[in-house]
Amino acid sequence: MKKCVLFLLPVVLFIVITGMNSKDKEGGTKMAPEKGEKSPTLHSFGDGAVIQLPAPRLKGEMSLEECIQKRRSIRSFEPRKLTLQEISQLLWAMQGITDERQGLRAAPSAGALYPLEIYLVKDDGVYHYEPHGHRLEVLGTKDVRDELVSAALRQSSVRQAAVNFVICAVYERVTTRYGEKGVRFTDMEAGHAAQNLHLEAVALGLASVPVGAFMEEGVAKALSLPKGHRPIYILPVGEPVKQKAEK
Repeated sequence: MKKCVLFLLPVVLFIVITGMNSKDKEGGTKMAPEKGEKSPTLHSFGDGAVIQLPAPRLKGEMSLEECIQKRRSIRSFEPRKLTLQEISQLLWAMQGITDERQGLRAAPSAGALYPLEIYLVKDDGVYHYEPHGHRLEVLGTKDVRDELVSAALRQSSVRQAAVNFVICAVYERVTTRYGEKGVRFTDMEAGHAAQNLHLEAVALGLASVPVGAFMEEGVAKALSLPKGHRPIYILPVGEPVKQKAEK
């Protein structure tokens, strides 16, 4: 009898394990996303329409030192639109994935919790950046620039910019681990991302300016932001106005 039990035990264990794996495949609990699924850290806010961004270039014509030396806050822009490649490069510099294996991004983040969400306001609508997949989600095709300018106290740089990059903070992603210090960590991260954009703009021959004076509620309303996404930075970007040659 004992020999019979010992013989059947491995068979029973094989059947149980096989059944558990089969359940997972049929819709049971999965420990990690399947290939092609969104990461749990991604959030979908629009109707699903997306724009695939071109791959960022990893070599430029200007050194980091030159970019630092030339960076200035510029508030007047030419009426030229940015190309998709330029937008791609700027977003990658801010929050792009720079380590595919670990999912790490261009700007450092406390605990790699990544509490920032990047929105774009252009003449043809509002967009949300998804670092995983390096793409833009179309949130709306309405021109909300007047509403954004009004919320930003009618600053000329916001009005003239080809694109306004709006950094939003989801503080709960960090405060749940670090408590109140998470607010400071998140604000620091916004500074890291913003500086990356400013330097990348210089490398592309563009100009930018940091804007912190705005009405938070007005910006949130203009962009129809989800609850918990608090705007903390507006970064107008465009081609700088060319200096007129002296006669």
